[in-house]
Amino acid sequence: MAPDQPPLALTLGDPAGVGPEIIVKAWNLLRVGGPAFVVVGDFQSVASASGSSMRTVRRVTTPKEAVAVFPEALPVLDIPLRSPVIAGQPSSTAASAIIRWIETGVGLALSGAVSGLVTAPIAKAPLYEAGFGFPGHTEFLGELTAAASYQGARGPIMMLAVEGLRTTLVTVHEPLAKVGASLSVEKIVNAGLVTAQALRRDFGVAEPRLAVAGFNPHAGEDGTIGREDIEIIAPAVAALRAQGVIANGPTPADSLFHEAARAKYDAAICMYHDQALIPVKMLDFWGGVNVTLGLPIVRTSPDHGTAFDIAGRGLARPDSLVAAIRMAADIAARRA
Repeated sequence: MAPDQPPLALTLGDPAGVGPEIIVKAWNLLRVGGPAFVVVGDFQSVASASGSSMRTVRRVTTPKEAVAVFPEALPVLDIPLRSPVIAGQPSSTAASAIIRWIETGVGLALSGAVSGLVTAPIAKAPLYEAGFGFPGHTEFLGELTAAASYQGARGPIMMLAVEGLRTTLVTVHEPLAKVGASLSVEKIVNAGLVTAQALRRDFGVAEPRLAVAGFNPHAGEDGTIGREDIEIIAPAVAALRAQGVIANGPTPADSLFHEAARAKYDAAICMYHDQALIPVKMLDFWGGVNVTLGLPIVRTSPDHGTAFDIAGRGLARPDSLVAAIRMAADIAARRA
């Protein structure tokens, strides 16, 4: 992070999950040298997660104030919960606060008060109970930011990143039985355009190379194992090439992720959730980062969920959150 770069905003996520714990652990690892961040959330939840070191958590009123505080104390922009939560026990009563934390973080990023947004994990079910109308974080952020366009493409697009591999998704949380019907040339082209733009702008790749995964076994084997690869994916690859994007495929997914194959592309466009996430988590289960592409703001998050089963027990690892914070700072510096 550049010396004059604003801090990142880090939303607390579901306070009954591991968010407060991994945020405290991440601050302990980053307090010397940064990147600096300010927590947007409930002060008491963060202070409780710090155990006996409550003096190392401090309320601030502005992100700028957080930079000076950061080496000595974890800065929190306090937006209190209406009622306390219990670790490991999610409740819809926290939903309004969780949503407000996200909205506040986005507002800070859009205004330039922070250089980017990192989001701790949320759980969808408690939010749905409270009337939340979006499939998840990514779609909500797209609505809040009116996602930027690129050559007719519309975001947001989900990228998963670890050292040596980036994957982006055409469909995200679609039931596997419905993925084939959900695919379209337009969706694949959109994912490719947004990914190519992000590789240039956010990751410093001058000439992005995309590998486009097939949908069926053996990429359909000339239509004998399904027609999606011939009728949808191949035309999408041709359309990307026509727009100047270096794209190859459809490539059988079972031969796309070994070391030699990964050396030939900068990102893989995947058709469904597990096709993208399994190779990422095989390479680095603890250190994966979720990056939202196609937004006018920088946004990353850890590549894991709320982990209610271990919340409050001191067992959660901050690796993925630390990686997300560092990646957000790097992307913000490139954009600046």
